[in-house]
Amino acid sequence: MSDTDGSLPLLKRLSYAVGHFLNDLCASMWFTYLLVFYHSVLGFQNTSAGVLLLVGQVADGICTPLIGYESDRSPGCRNYGKRKTWHLVGTLSVVLSFAFIFNQCVGCSFLTPQWASLIYFVPFIIIFQFGWAATQISHLSLIPELVTCEHAKVELTAYSRYAFTVIANITVYGVAYLLFHVQAGEDEDPDSLGPADIIIFRNLSLIVLGIGVVFSVVFHVGTKESNGASEESEEAEGERRPLLPRSNTFSSLLQWKCWLRQPSFYQVAVLYMSTRLIVNLSQTFQFGFRRQTLSLLSRSGFKLSFLLKHIVRAGPGDPE
Repeated sequence: MSDTDGSLPLLKRLSYAVGHFLNDLCASMWFTYLLVFYHSVLGFQNTSAGVLLLVGQVADGICTPLIGYESDRSPGCRNYGKRKTWHLVGTLSVVLSFAFIFNQCVGCSFLTPQWASLIYFVPFIIIFQFGWAATQISHLSLIPELVTCEHAKVELTAYSRYAFTVIANITVYGVAYLLFHVQAGEDEDPDSLGPADIIIFRNLSLIVLGIGVVFSVVFHVGTKESNGASEESEEAEGERRPLLPRSNTFSSLLQWKCWLRQPSFYQVAVLYMSTRLIVNLSQTFQFGFRRQTLSLLSRSGFKLSFLLKHIVRAGPGDPE
């Protein structure tokens, strides 16, 4: 820490902020194009495509608390730090699984039963959601280890959880727009999506992974995690503080079970869940709604996707 207010230098703040960029890129593509890819490109039934999305969200919901619990208990890989170790594990899991999600089933043809293809994609989706959760939890839990000033913590959160999330969405929509206009054949119907577009979604996922890996390397090189006992005890004390200030008679330390008896815990949970629900629904279903209900062009609709996404982004909350 260089400044008297406890904040990090600009380069270190940026190196930390880009540590979640791979997650943001993959999440943008996951919510926006998953249903479109499996239903319109691979020809899955609506229910089958919805099941794959549901499997991913359930896996994320299960993995997130378990990883949070284990990341606090595990010592990490030698001197590398437990948070960065989990971040590395999560990054590798995302990289090794995400490209398979937006691609045709390896060894399958269009005569392959749909249930077989469904079973094929489920493990990759679960591995991806595990990696996504591991990266997210470890990245956020690094903040109290890097800075102690409350203003600096808010600043790091703003960098990583909003600024670079918006940049990630711009990147995904921009690359998708270019791919559909550069790689689409002139003899293809510009108003429809089909099996011929598998290569476009595959290339989009590979480009997303390539960009994200570069920024993940920047994060691991530029961010140093401290392993001292004093930092761990300070972090543990901070996690047990009440969410909102209480009277002097109220204990300043909370065990995890005590959170379930705090009204403020449920207030924040409901507010955050409602915000995420609105943003995720708009991002997940806007493309299909425009294409099938409003009968807008599939490929030219990427401009409208870009605009609507950032109108929603003007509101509070983080969709990931």
